[in-house]
Amino acid sequence: MFSFCSCRHTSVLVSLSLKAARKLSSRSPVSICPKHFLKFTALNPSARTMSGSSRSAFDVLMANASKKKREPSQSQSANAKESSPRKRKSPSKSQTPDLLPQKEDSPAPTEKQDVVQNSSSCGIGGLKDSGSKQIQTSNADKRLVAAKKPKLSITPEESVSELKKKALDFKAKKAAYWGEGKRVPFMFLAKTLEAVSKESGRIVITGIVCNMLRTVMETAPDDLLAVMYLLVNRIAPAHEGLELGIGESSIIKALAEACGAKEAHIKKQYEELGDLGLVAKAIRTSQPLLRKPEPLTVVKVFDTFRLIAKESGKDSQEKKKNHIKALLVATTDCEPQFLIRLLQTKLRIGLAEQTLLAALGHAAVYSEKHSVSGKGDNSLEEAAKIIKQVYSVIPVYDKIIPALLSGGVWDLHKTCSFSPGIPVGPMLAKPTKGVSEIVEKFQGMEYTCEYKYDGERAQIHYMENGSVEIYSRNAERNTGKFPDVVAAIARLKKPSVKSFVLDCELVAYDREKQKILPFQILSTRARKNVVMNEIKVNVCIYAFDILYLDGQLLLQEQLNVRREHLYKSFQEELGFFQFATAITSDDLEEIQKFLDDAVNSSSEGLIIKTLKKDATYEPSKRSLNWLKLKKDYMDTIGDSLDLVPIAAFHGRGKRTGVYGAFLLACYDNDKEEFQSICKIGTGFSETMLEERSSSLRSKVIEKPKSYYRYGDTLSPDVWFEPSEVWEVKAADLTISPVHRAAVGTVDPDKGISLRFPRLLRVREDKNPEQASSSEMVADMYNAQKHTQKDNQDENDDV
Repeated sequence: MFSFCSCRHTSVLVSLSLKAARKLSSRSPVSICPKHFLKFTALNPSARTMSGSSRSAFDVLMANASKKKREPSQSQSANAKESSPRKRKSPSKSQTPDLLPQKEDSPAPTEKQDVVQNSSSCGIGGLKDSGSKQIQTSNADKRLVAAKKPKLSITPEESVSELKKKALDFKAKKAAYWGEGKRVPFMFLAKTLEAVSKESGRIVITGIVCNMLRTVMETAPDDLLAVMYLLVNRIAPAHEGLELGIGESSIIKALAEACGAKEAHIKKQYEELGDLGLVAKAIRTSQPLLRKPEPLTVVKVFDTFRLIAKESGKDSQEKKKNHIKALLVATTDCEPQFLIRLLQTKLRIGLAEQTLLAALGHAAVYSEKHSVSGKGDNSLEEAAKIIKQVYSVIPVYDKIIPALLSGGVWDLHKTCSFSPGIPVGPMLAKPTKGVSEIVEKFQGMEYTCEYKYDGERAQIHYMENGSVEIYSRNAERNTGKFPDVVAAIARLKKPSVKSFVLDCELVAYDREKQKILPFQILSTRARKNVVMNEIKVNVCIYAFDILYLDGQLLLQEQLNVRREHLYKSFQEELGFFQFATAITSDDLEEIQKFLDDAVNSSSEGLIIKTLKKDATYEPSKRSLNWLKLKKDYMDTIGDSLDLVPIAAFHGRGKRTGVYGAFLLACYDNDKEEFQSICKIGTGFSETMLEERSSSLRSKVIEKPKSYYRYGDTLSPDVWFEPSEVWEVKAADLTISPVHRAAVGTVDPDKGISLRFPRLLRVREDKNPEQASSSEMVADMYNAQKHTQKDNQDENDDV
């Protein structure tokens, strides 16, 4: 008699048999008697009992299957194949073998089918006839087969090939290799990112991302929001300030623990490869797996990221590390690479957000169930324009995506509009070199000139409930930094005003001397949690535009109308709240004098704006309808540039012990790369040079980042992690065979460099990705009065 007590797999057999009994009612009867198990024993003479008891049927079955795998039976029929589990596994539905005999024309077993036994003819412990030498089967069934998981229609790799097809030839359901109604696998996103990283053309990238978004829209629309956030490498809108809050050391620890590797080994590989994502991929793919992990989904990753960001208090870093480990152990193929990059917020695959918005617009057109006729061939461009416009007014995917899915793209500006409390992208000005250029560009138009204050751009939202929020030009929430501004704005608005959105500049101000202070003074204020009675640097609000007033959106109003609303809604108070000083004139001499007055009052220069025509507020756009003129640069390049130090050269002589010169770079938003533009070694006092050298020593890296572009002849002594932004002015811009700024824009093989650059200040209010763009550099070069031929310098070593 077979003993249950002697078997380690009692619970397994009971579970299998109970499942089997439930399934027999829907299957053709099969008889697997005790003789069968004795047959297995006879075939395995080396089998030994455990703890003095008989081996379980499950043990015998597994041993026999292993032997058959090593020594295939000679009597096995050519047309009857038998498959067995390779190793003992827990009896999950996806892993349990199915021993049900199968007819040739019967449907294949599903992954939910388990081991089936006929409980009426063969009990679980019924090992009775030890002399039986044949396994009895029903006449209808001739062989045993193991359950097979349904094969995917296509592989993830084949899915990516589908994504690369032209939009008109693409079928979303062919690219969706997961089941109907299932969540989008993270592998699908990772494979898309991998494909995009191998492309350089914006049109091709837009097409791949468009097809990917179409697939999600048509098969799993509920996942679209998570997909969009991961594609832009964020977990929430910028103004919410929700960040992962993890450093590379925590990520390295999690990777080491998840993969059973040493931290020192990971750090060494990181130094060699320069990409922690590639390190994770290499380690993870070489790690042996006992079982295939449950596939990650995009939603799972996104939700875990948000959970990581919200962890706080005691042991929060440990909890964050454990969340990362849980994700890493479930990754395969290229998933570790992009999971790590997303955690680092360093995706860098050449997918700019504006390109993503265009792809979303295109996807919406192709996925539109009831296509709107009359849009013609421009429907894709029109849809992309709508998405970008809406995003500039309300940069919140949580609002845009649901509205897009429910109401379509053509009415998106109606279903998803401005909301107080959510920052609008600020309108920006283009640089100009002189008053005569302004008069020429605005010929025949009425325009106004305002002081350009040297402070911090701010957008102040006052809600009907009396709450106030202050946002920076980068949509960062700065309310806690300026409690004095909150108090002043609430006090100086007119009593009739219930809500508004104000565009202004916050400037350091000496109220005793009634004078504006330099930006460097303002930058000494604490960044958050400022206490009113501890404020040492006062600020004055210089208001120059109003975007929203008492429920009315004013973006489409002309500047003269907006300005009228502004003047009627607030009361000025010297040193606390003032309107930007302005004149309306087209007289060259009057504008020149006004510029001199602005500079003498410690302002940077002038902002010149159209007043009554083409004078709407254009969020997130650097418009020709706003021009800026700075006195210091009228005889140079017309404006300063914000650049990132990416490398340095050791100092010599008096500069021994500090860096003697730095390699600076601008940022290409489309390619997501830093492009060298000049070497700088002037404009530093000894103190400043020591400060900058000391600050950057902690940012030294083993070798240049993969997203740095520079000439082969440049050989810096050290490379830096991109971390600081420096404001620099120069005498001129020139074509350079050494530097790579805007390469291919004004010359097919050469970039643009600065001649005689000089450091002005460190821009602590900007991060590296907000440095001057390569597009701006090219615009400034083209705006110069010199021709390209005059500016070429084949022997440039700057």
